[in-house]
Amino acid sequence: MDDDVLLAEQMAYYRAGAAEYDRPYAEHEDLRRLLAVVDDLPIAGDVLELACGTGQWTSLLAARAHTVTAVDAASEVLALARARTASPAVQFIEADLFEWQPPRRYDTVFFAFWLSHVPPTRLPDFWNTVATALAPGGKAVFIDDGPAVAAGEEVLANQPTPAVLRRLDDGSQYRIVKVFHDIQTLTDDLTALGWSVGIWPMGGNFIGIAEPPTTPGKPATAPAS
Repeated sequence: MDDDVLLAEQMAYYRAGAAEYDRPYAEHEDLRRLLAVVDDLPIAGDVLELACGTGQWTSLLAARAHTVTAVDAASEVLALARARTASPAVQFIEADLFEWQPPRRYDTVFFAFWLSHVPPTRLPDFWNTVATALAPGGKAVFIDDGPAVAAGEEVLANQPTPAVLRRLDDGSQYRIVKVFHDIQTLTDDLTALGWSVGIWPMGGNFIGIAEPPTTPGKPATAPAS
């Protein structure tokens, strides 16, 4: 399955399911606990939020930041994010994160539950984009699902790109990229790309803080698997 085809289906899923996007936050206490962790993370200055979705994290970031630039490719979820975010310090941008390049640098780049949707072949380019978006001394802060969460997903076997099958209330089903990163492997991969990184578990999820190579923007090579 070509990554472009899978990513197009992933986009269709999030556009069609915008109204259902927030349901896991209402149903799972672990997610609500994660939201409360933002105040303990190094969120400061001008913040770039990647894949902001419906803005569950955006207002929390804005409370700690000077400005927040929140980017997502799906207009349907962005409409919900704008409706729930009152802060004048927040700017929303509709853009495909696999094509968009940040026009400036930020003190913090934040992304929650996005890294797992990046195909492994695109990870080096993704981390290069994050590195070039960071101002000197800036940090990437990220939150995502660990391997334990896979038990609650319909994982598709024998796929060239890790994927799961998701269903919406109307019965429609979509394949999406879903990489359940192991903390040690992710740490090793980022270290191989020149990052300084610390990642720790929180329930079935993990939280990471990473600082980029000293020469961001230099093409990286994929770490050996």
